[in-house]
Amino acid sequence: MGFLHTMVRIRDVDESLRFYCEGLGLKEVRRSDSEAGRFTLIFLAHPDDIAASGLKGDEYPLPEGLPMIEMTHNWDPEDYEGGRNFGHVAYRVADVYALCGHLQSMGYAINRPPRDGYMAFVRSPDGISVELLQRGEKLPPKEPWSSMENTGSW
Repeated sequence: MGFLHTMVRIRDVDESLRFYCEGLGLKEVRRSDSEAGRFTLIFLAHPDDIAASGLKGDEYPLPEGLPMIEMTHNWDPEDYEGGRNFGHVAYRVADVYALCGHLQSMGYAINRPPRDGYMAFVRSPDGISVELLQRGEKLPPKEPWSSMENTGSW
């Protein structure tokens, strides 16, 4: 068995691409529209994972073992309550402080700051909780993160 992807439902394609691509650094690897089903599927992956997978472009199917987010945009408005859009996704990151600072500068609240130098949570525009875990050892405590309170839920 091989991991394929995690699907999240989104309301706004542009705002979601801004968060996942500009904010987290993922790249779009595939997009398809279903006129009959009235939805768009957009697959995203991190450049390091794309390179490790050997993906060159239009291969079908996408390589097994390429960790991806599948964003599903239903064309007809729909409320996603009761966990219908998802719980959380997690990424190992090179510098949790730098990434949280970058996301904060883009206007995203850091719901659970990396006080411990290891773990943080932020929410996508659709309320998907994204866990950010420091690669390797915990970083030494650093302000403003070490004294920052939680914001909202994560």
